[in-house]
Amino acid sequence: MKVVIYHNPACGTSRKVLARLKEAGLEPEIVQYLKTPPDRKTLKALLKQMGKSVRDILRERGTPYAELGLGDASVTDEAIFDAIEKHPVLIERPIVVIGDKAALCRPPEAVEALLA
Repeated sequence: MKVVIYHNPACGTSRKVLARLKEAGLEPEIVQYLKTPPDRKTLKALLKQMGKSVRDILRERGTPYAELGLGDASVTDEAIFDAIEKHPVLIERPIVVIGDKAALCRPPEAVEALLA
């Protein structure tokens, strides 16, 4: 079973989720999304798997979210994808994929639903 974590090693939540995956005996593929961001097609597939919209995974704190006006309801999803391509820090983390299931694991306890 394939396990992937879209990870930021500087993030405590992301580190906790990675540790929990390893405690469960899993060796996930670690994608440091700030260095290797998912492309638009991959991100759309992840969102579909999670049953989320692109707005659901936007990170506000420590990002150019406000500066780019992404909170404005008139901003289209495609414009948000454009912003994410330029600023991958806008992706909330960590996103974990286990087999055919995926979730934004924030808070870190959210990973338990994927492990069940």
